[in-house]
Amino acid sequence: VCVFYTLRTDCEYMLLLQRAMEELEQETVSRDEEKVKYLSEKLPPLQITGLSMDELQKLCRQLNAKIEVVDEERYDFEAKVNKNNRDIHELKLKVQDLGGKFKKPALRKVRVSADEMMRALLGSKHKGSMDLRANLKSVKKEDIKQEKVGDWRKNVEAMSGMEGRKKMFDAAGGGQ
Repeated sequence: VCVFYTLRTDCEYMLLLQRAMEELEQETVSRDEEKVKYLSEKLPPLQITGLSMDELQKLCRQLNAKIEVVDEERYDFEAKVNKNNRDIHELKLKVQDLGGKFKKPALRKVRVSADEMMRALLGSKHKGSMDLRANLKSVKKEDIKQEKVGDWRKNVEAMSGMEGRKKMFDAAGGGQ
């Protein structure tokens, strides 16, 4: 299948632009005519000459009722348009989220010694081996004193009464 492209000259572009302008003008004229026609059907001309005060008030009430109906319809249409705009915005965000997602490759665990890591980071500047454990402080574990657990019966007999409580108080450091 061969596709031929023709190069348009500036003159052809000017003709296309002129044609588009004419169609735009025709559309605006037809819209204005439709608007006038619709308003003439829905809103007959007012005859207020020769009306009494009561008739004018009645006419104002009728017009006010029509205005309220139109305002309600306008509000309903605006609410629908706003809801549709929100829905469109949410759908656009979903499309962007779905389009922007990609699968992340699974990473492998690699064991690297400290020397290899330093060589990779510093390159040829790294000299010698690095023993990380040599720099650590040595900590001695303190001997934990374990309390001797004796016969509980002897302990209960010794601590019974007021003198036993005094011994506990003195042992705890309360009577210094």
